[in-house]
Amino acid sequence: MSLKQQLVAADFEWREFDYDNGNGFVVDFGPEMHSSADVVGDTVIVVTGGEQYEFDIDGDAQVSMKNGVLTVEVDR
Repeated sequence: MSLKQQLVAADFEWREFDYDNGNGFVVDFGPEMHSSADVVGDTVIVVTGGEQYEFDIDGDAQVSMKNGVLTVEVDR
């Protein structure tokens, strides 16, 4: 199951963006959940509310998590 399918199934809001030099997306897990994100090689790992989501990326990724909002930006 793709990340988008996982997020839709879990009722999380997300939005995708395209930039001149890459793309990215933002997911709102909610401020009440303890969430963290990390990049290991070509994989982004997100842990939130006791669930773990993993997805592969193509390119260099910048990942941040603040107040339950995950931001992923991938350079092309």
